[in-house]
Amino acid sequence: MPQKRRSRSWMELKQVGNDCFKKGQYGEAADLYSQAIKELEKTGKMNPEDLSILYSNRAASYLKDGNCGECIKDCNVSLELVPFGVKSLLRRAAAYEALERYRLAYIDYKTALQVDCNIPAAHDGTNRMTKVLTEVDGLSWREKLPPIPTVSLAVKERLAQQAAGNTKPPAQQHNGSRQTHGSAPSAQNIKKGQILKEEGNALVKKGEHQKAIEKYSQSLKHNPTEVTAYTNRALCYLSLKQYKEVIRDCDNALAIDSSSVKALYRRAQAHKELKDTKTCIEDLNSLLKVEPKNTAALKLLQEVQKKK
Repeated sequence: MPQKRRSRSWMELKQVGNDCFKKGQYGEAADLYSQAIKELEKTGKMNPEDLSILYSNRAASYLKDGNCGECIKDCNVSLELVPFGVKSLLRRAAAYEALERYRLAYIDYKTALQVDCNIPAAHDGTNRMTKVLTEVDGLSWREKLPPIPTVSLAVKERLAQQAAGNTKPPAQQHNGSRQTHGSAPSAQNIKKGQILKEEGNALVKKGEHQKAIEKYSQSLKHNPTEVTAYTNRALCYLSLKQYKEVIRDCDNALAIDSSSVKALYRRAQAHKELKDTKTCIEDLNSLLKVEPKNTAALKLLQEVQKKK
């Protein structure tokens, strides 16, 4: 008699699905993830994180195949199981963007940046949506957005711990400490970051902007949540006419503090130099909502509007 074929576990099905995805076989990958979901549900010992990953993986397969509706449905389930999962947020944002649901895409990109402010895809997506929404809704586009969820520090720490459990341990730093990407910095790292930032400030006063950038970069390795290190480094980049770097640093600062006046002003200056008048004006208007009598912003706004 032929031997009965052993049914594959959900973990085996997930692995084969991952292999298919890497080969570009997205339809097959989606089928395998569907089987894995059924097998995991059969066990009756469902871990929300495991199930969330399977739905998120299947969402990625649907997205690659252009099935944006199913991608969004799976991301919704994944995010119900594990709120603020970055991969699901980014996949749902990409699907919304493809369906021209730009406001919802913007919300997801911005939410992902609250979890981890160092995600290039989220920064790029936010910038694209900002430009599109400005064209569609004018300068008041922010008023038409749904509320952006607030990601608490406790949630960020939990997600960072989960990520650390699913990946290799973070690399040992030269000072012997370990820093988990996206986690809250230790008191020791905050102190070291502050010292390096102050050293950067001293170099700025001497006009040594390149050396100051190096100090701020070292500071941010110790404490990536320090807004002023980003805005101070942005000021140095402005002096060196490295405008894209200015925008990147201001984006990072604003992901941490959306009302940072310095970040909005310096990003506006960079957009002005890059001839992106619309975005420059938008940043200045956002700044003036925070500080209506900011003379530097009012002066720059008047200057830019004259050139339109």
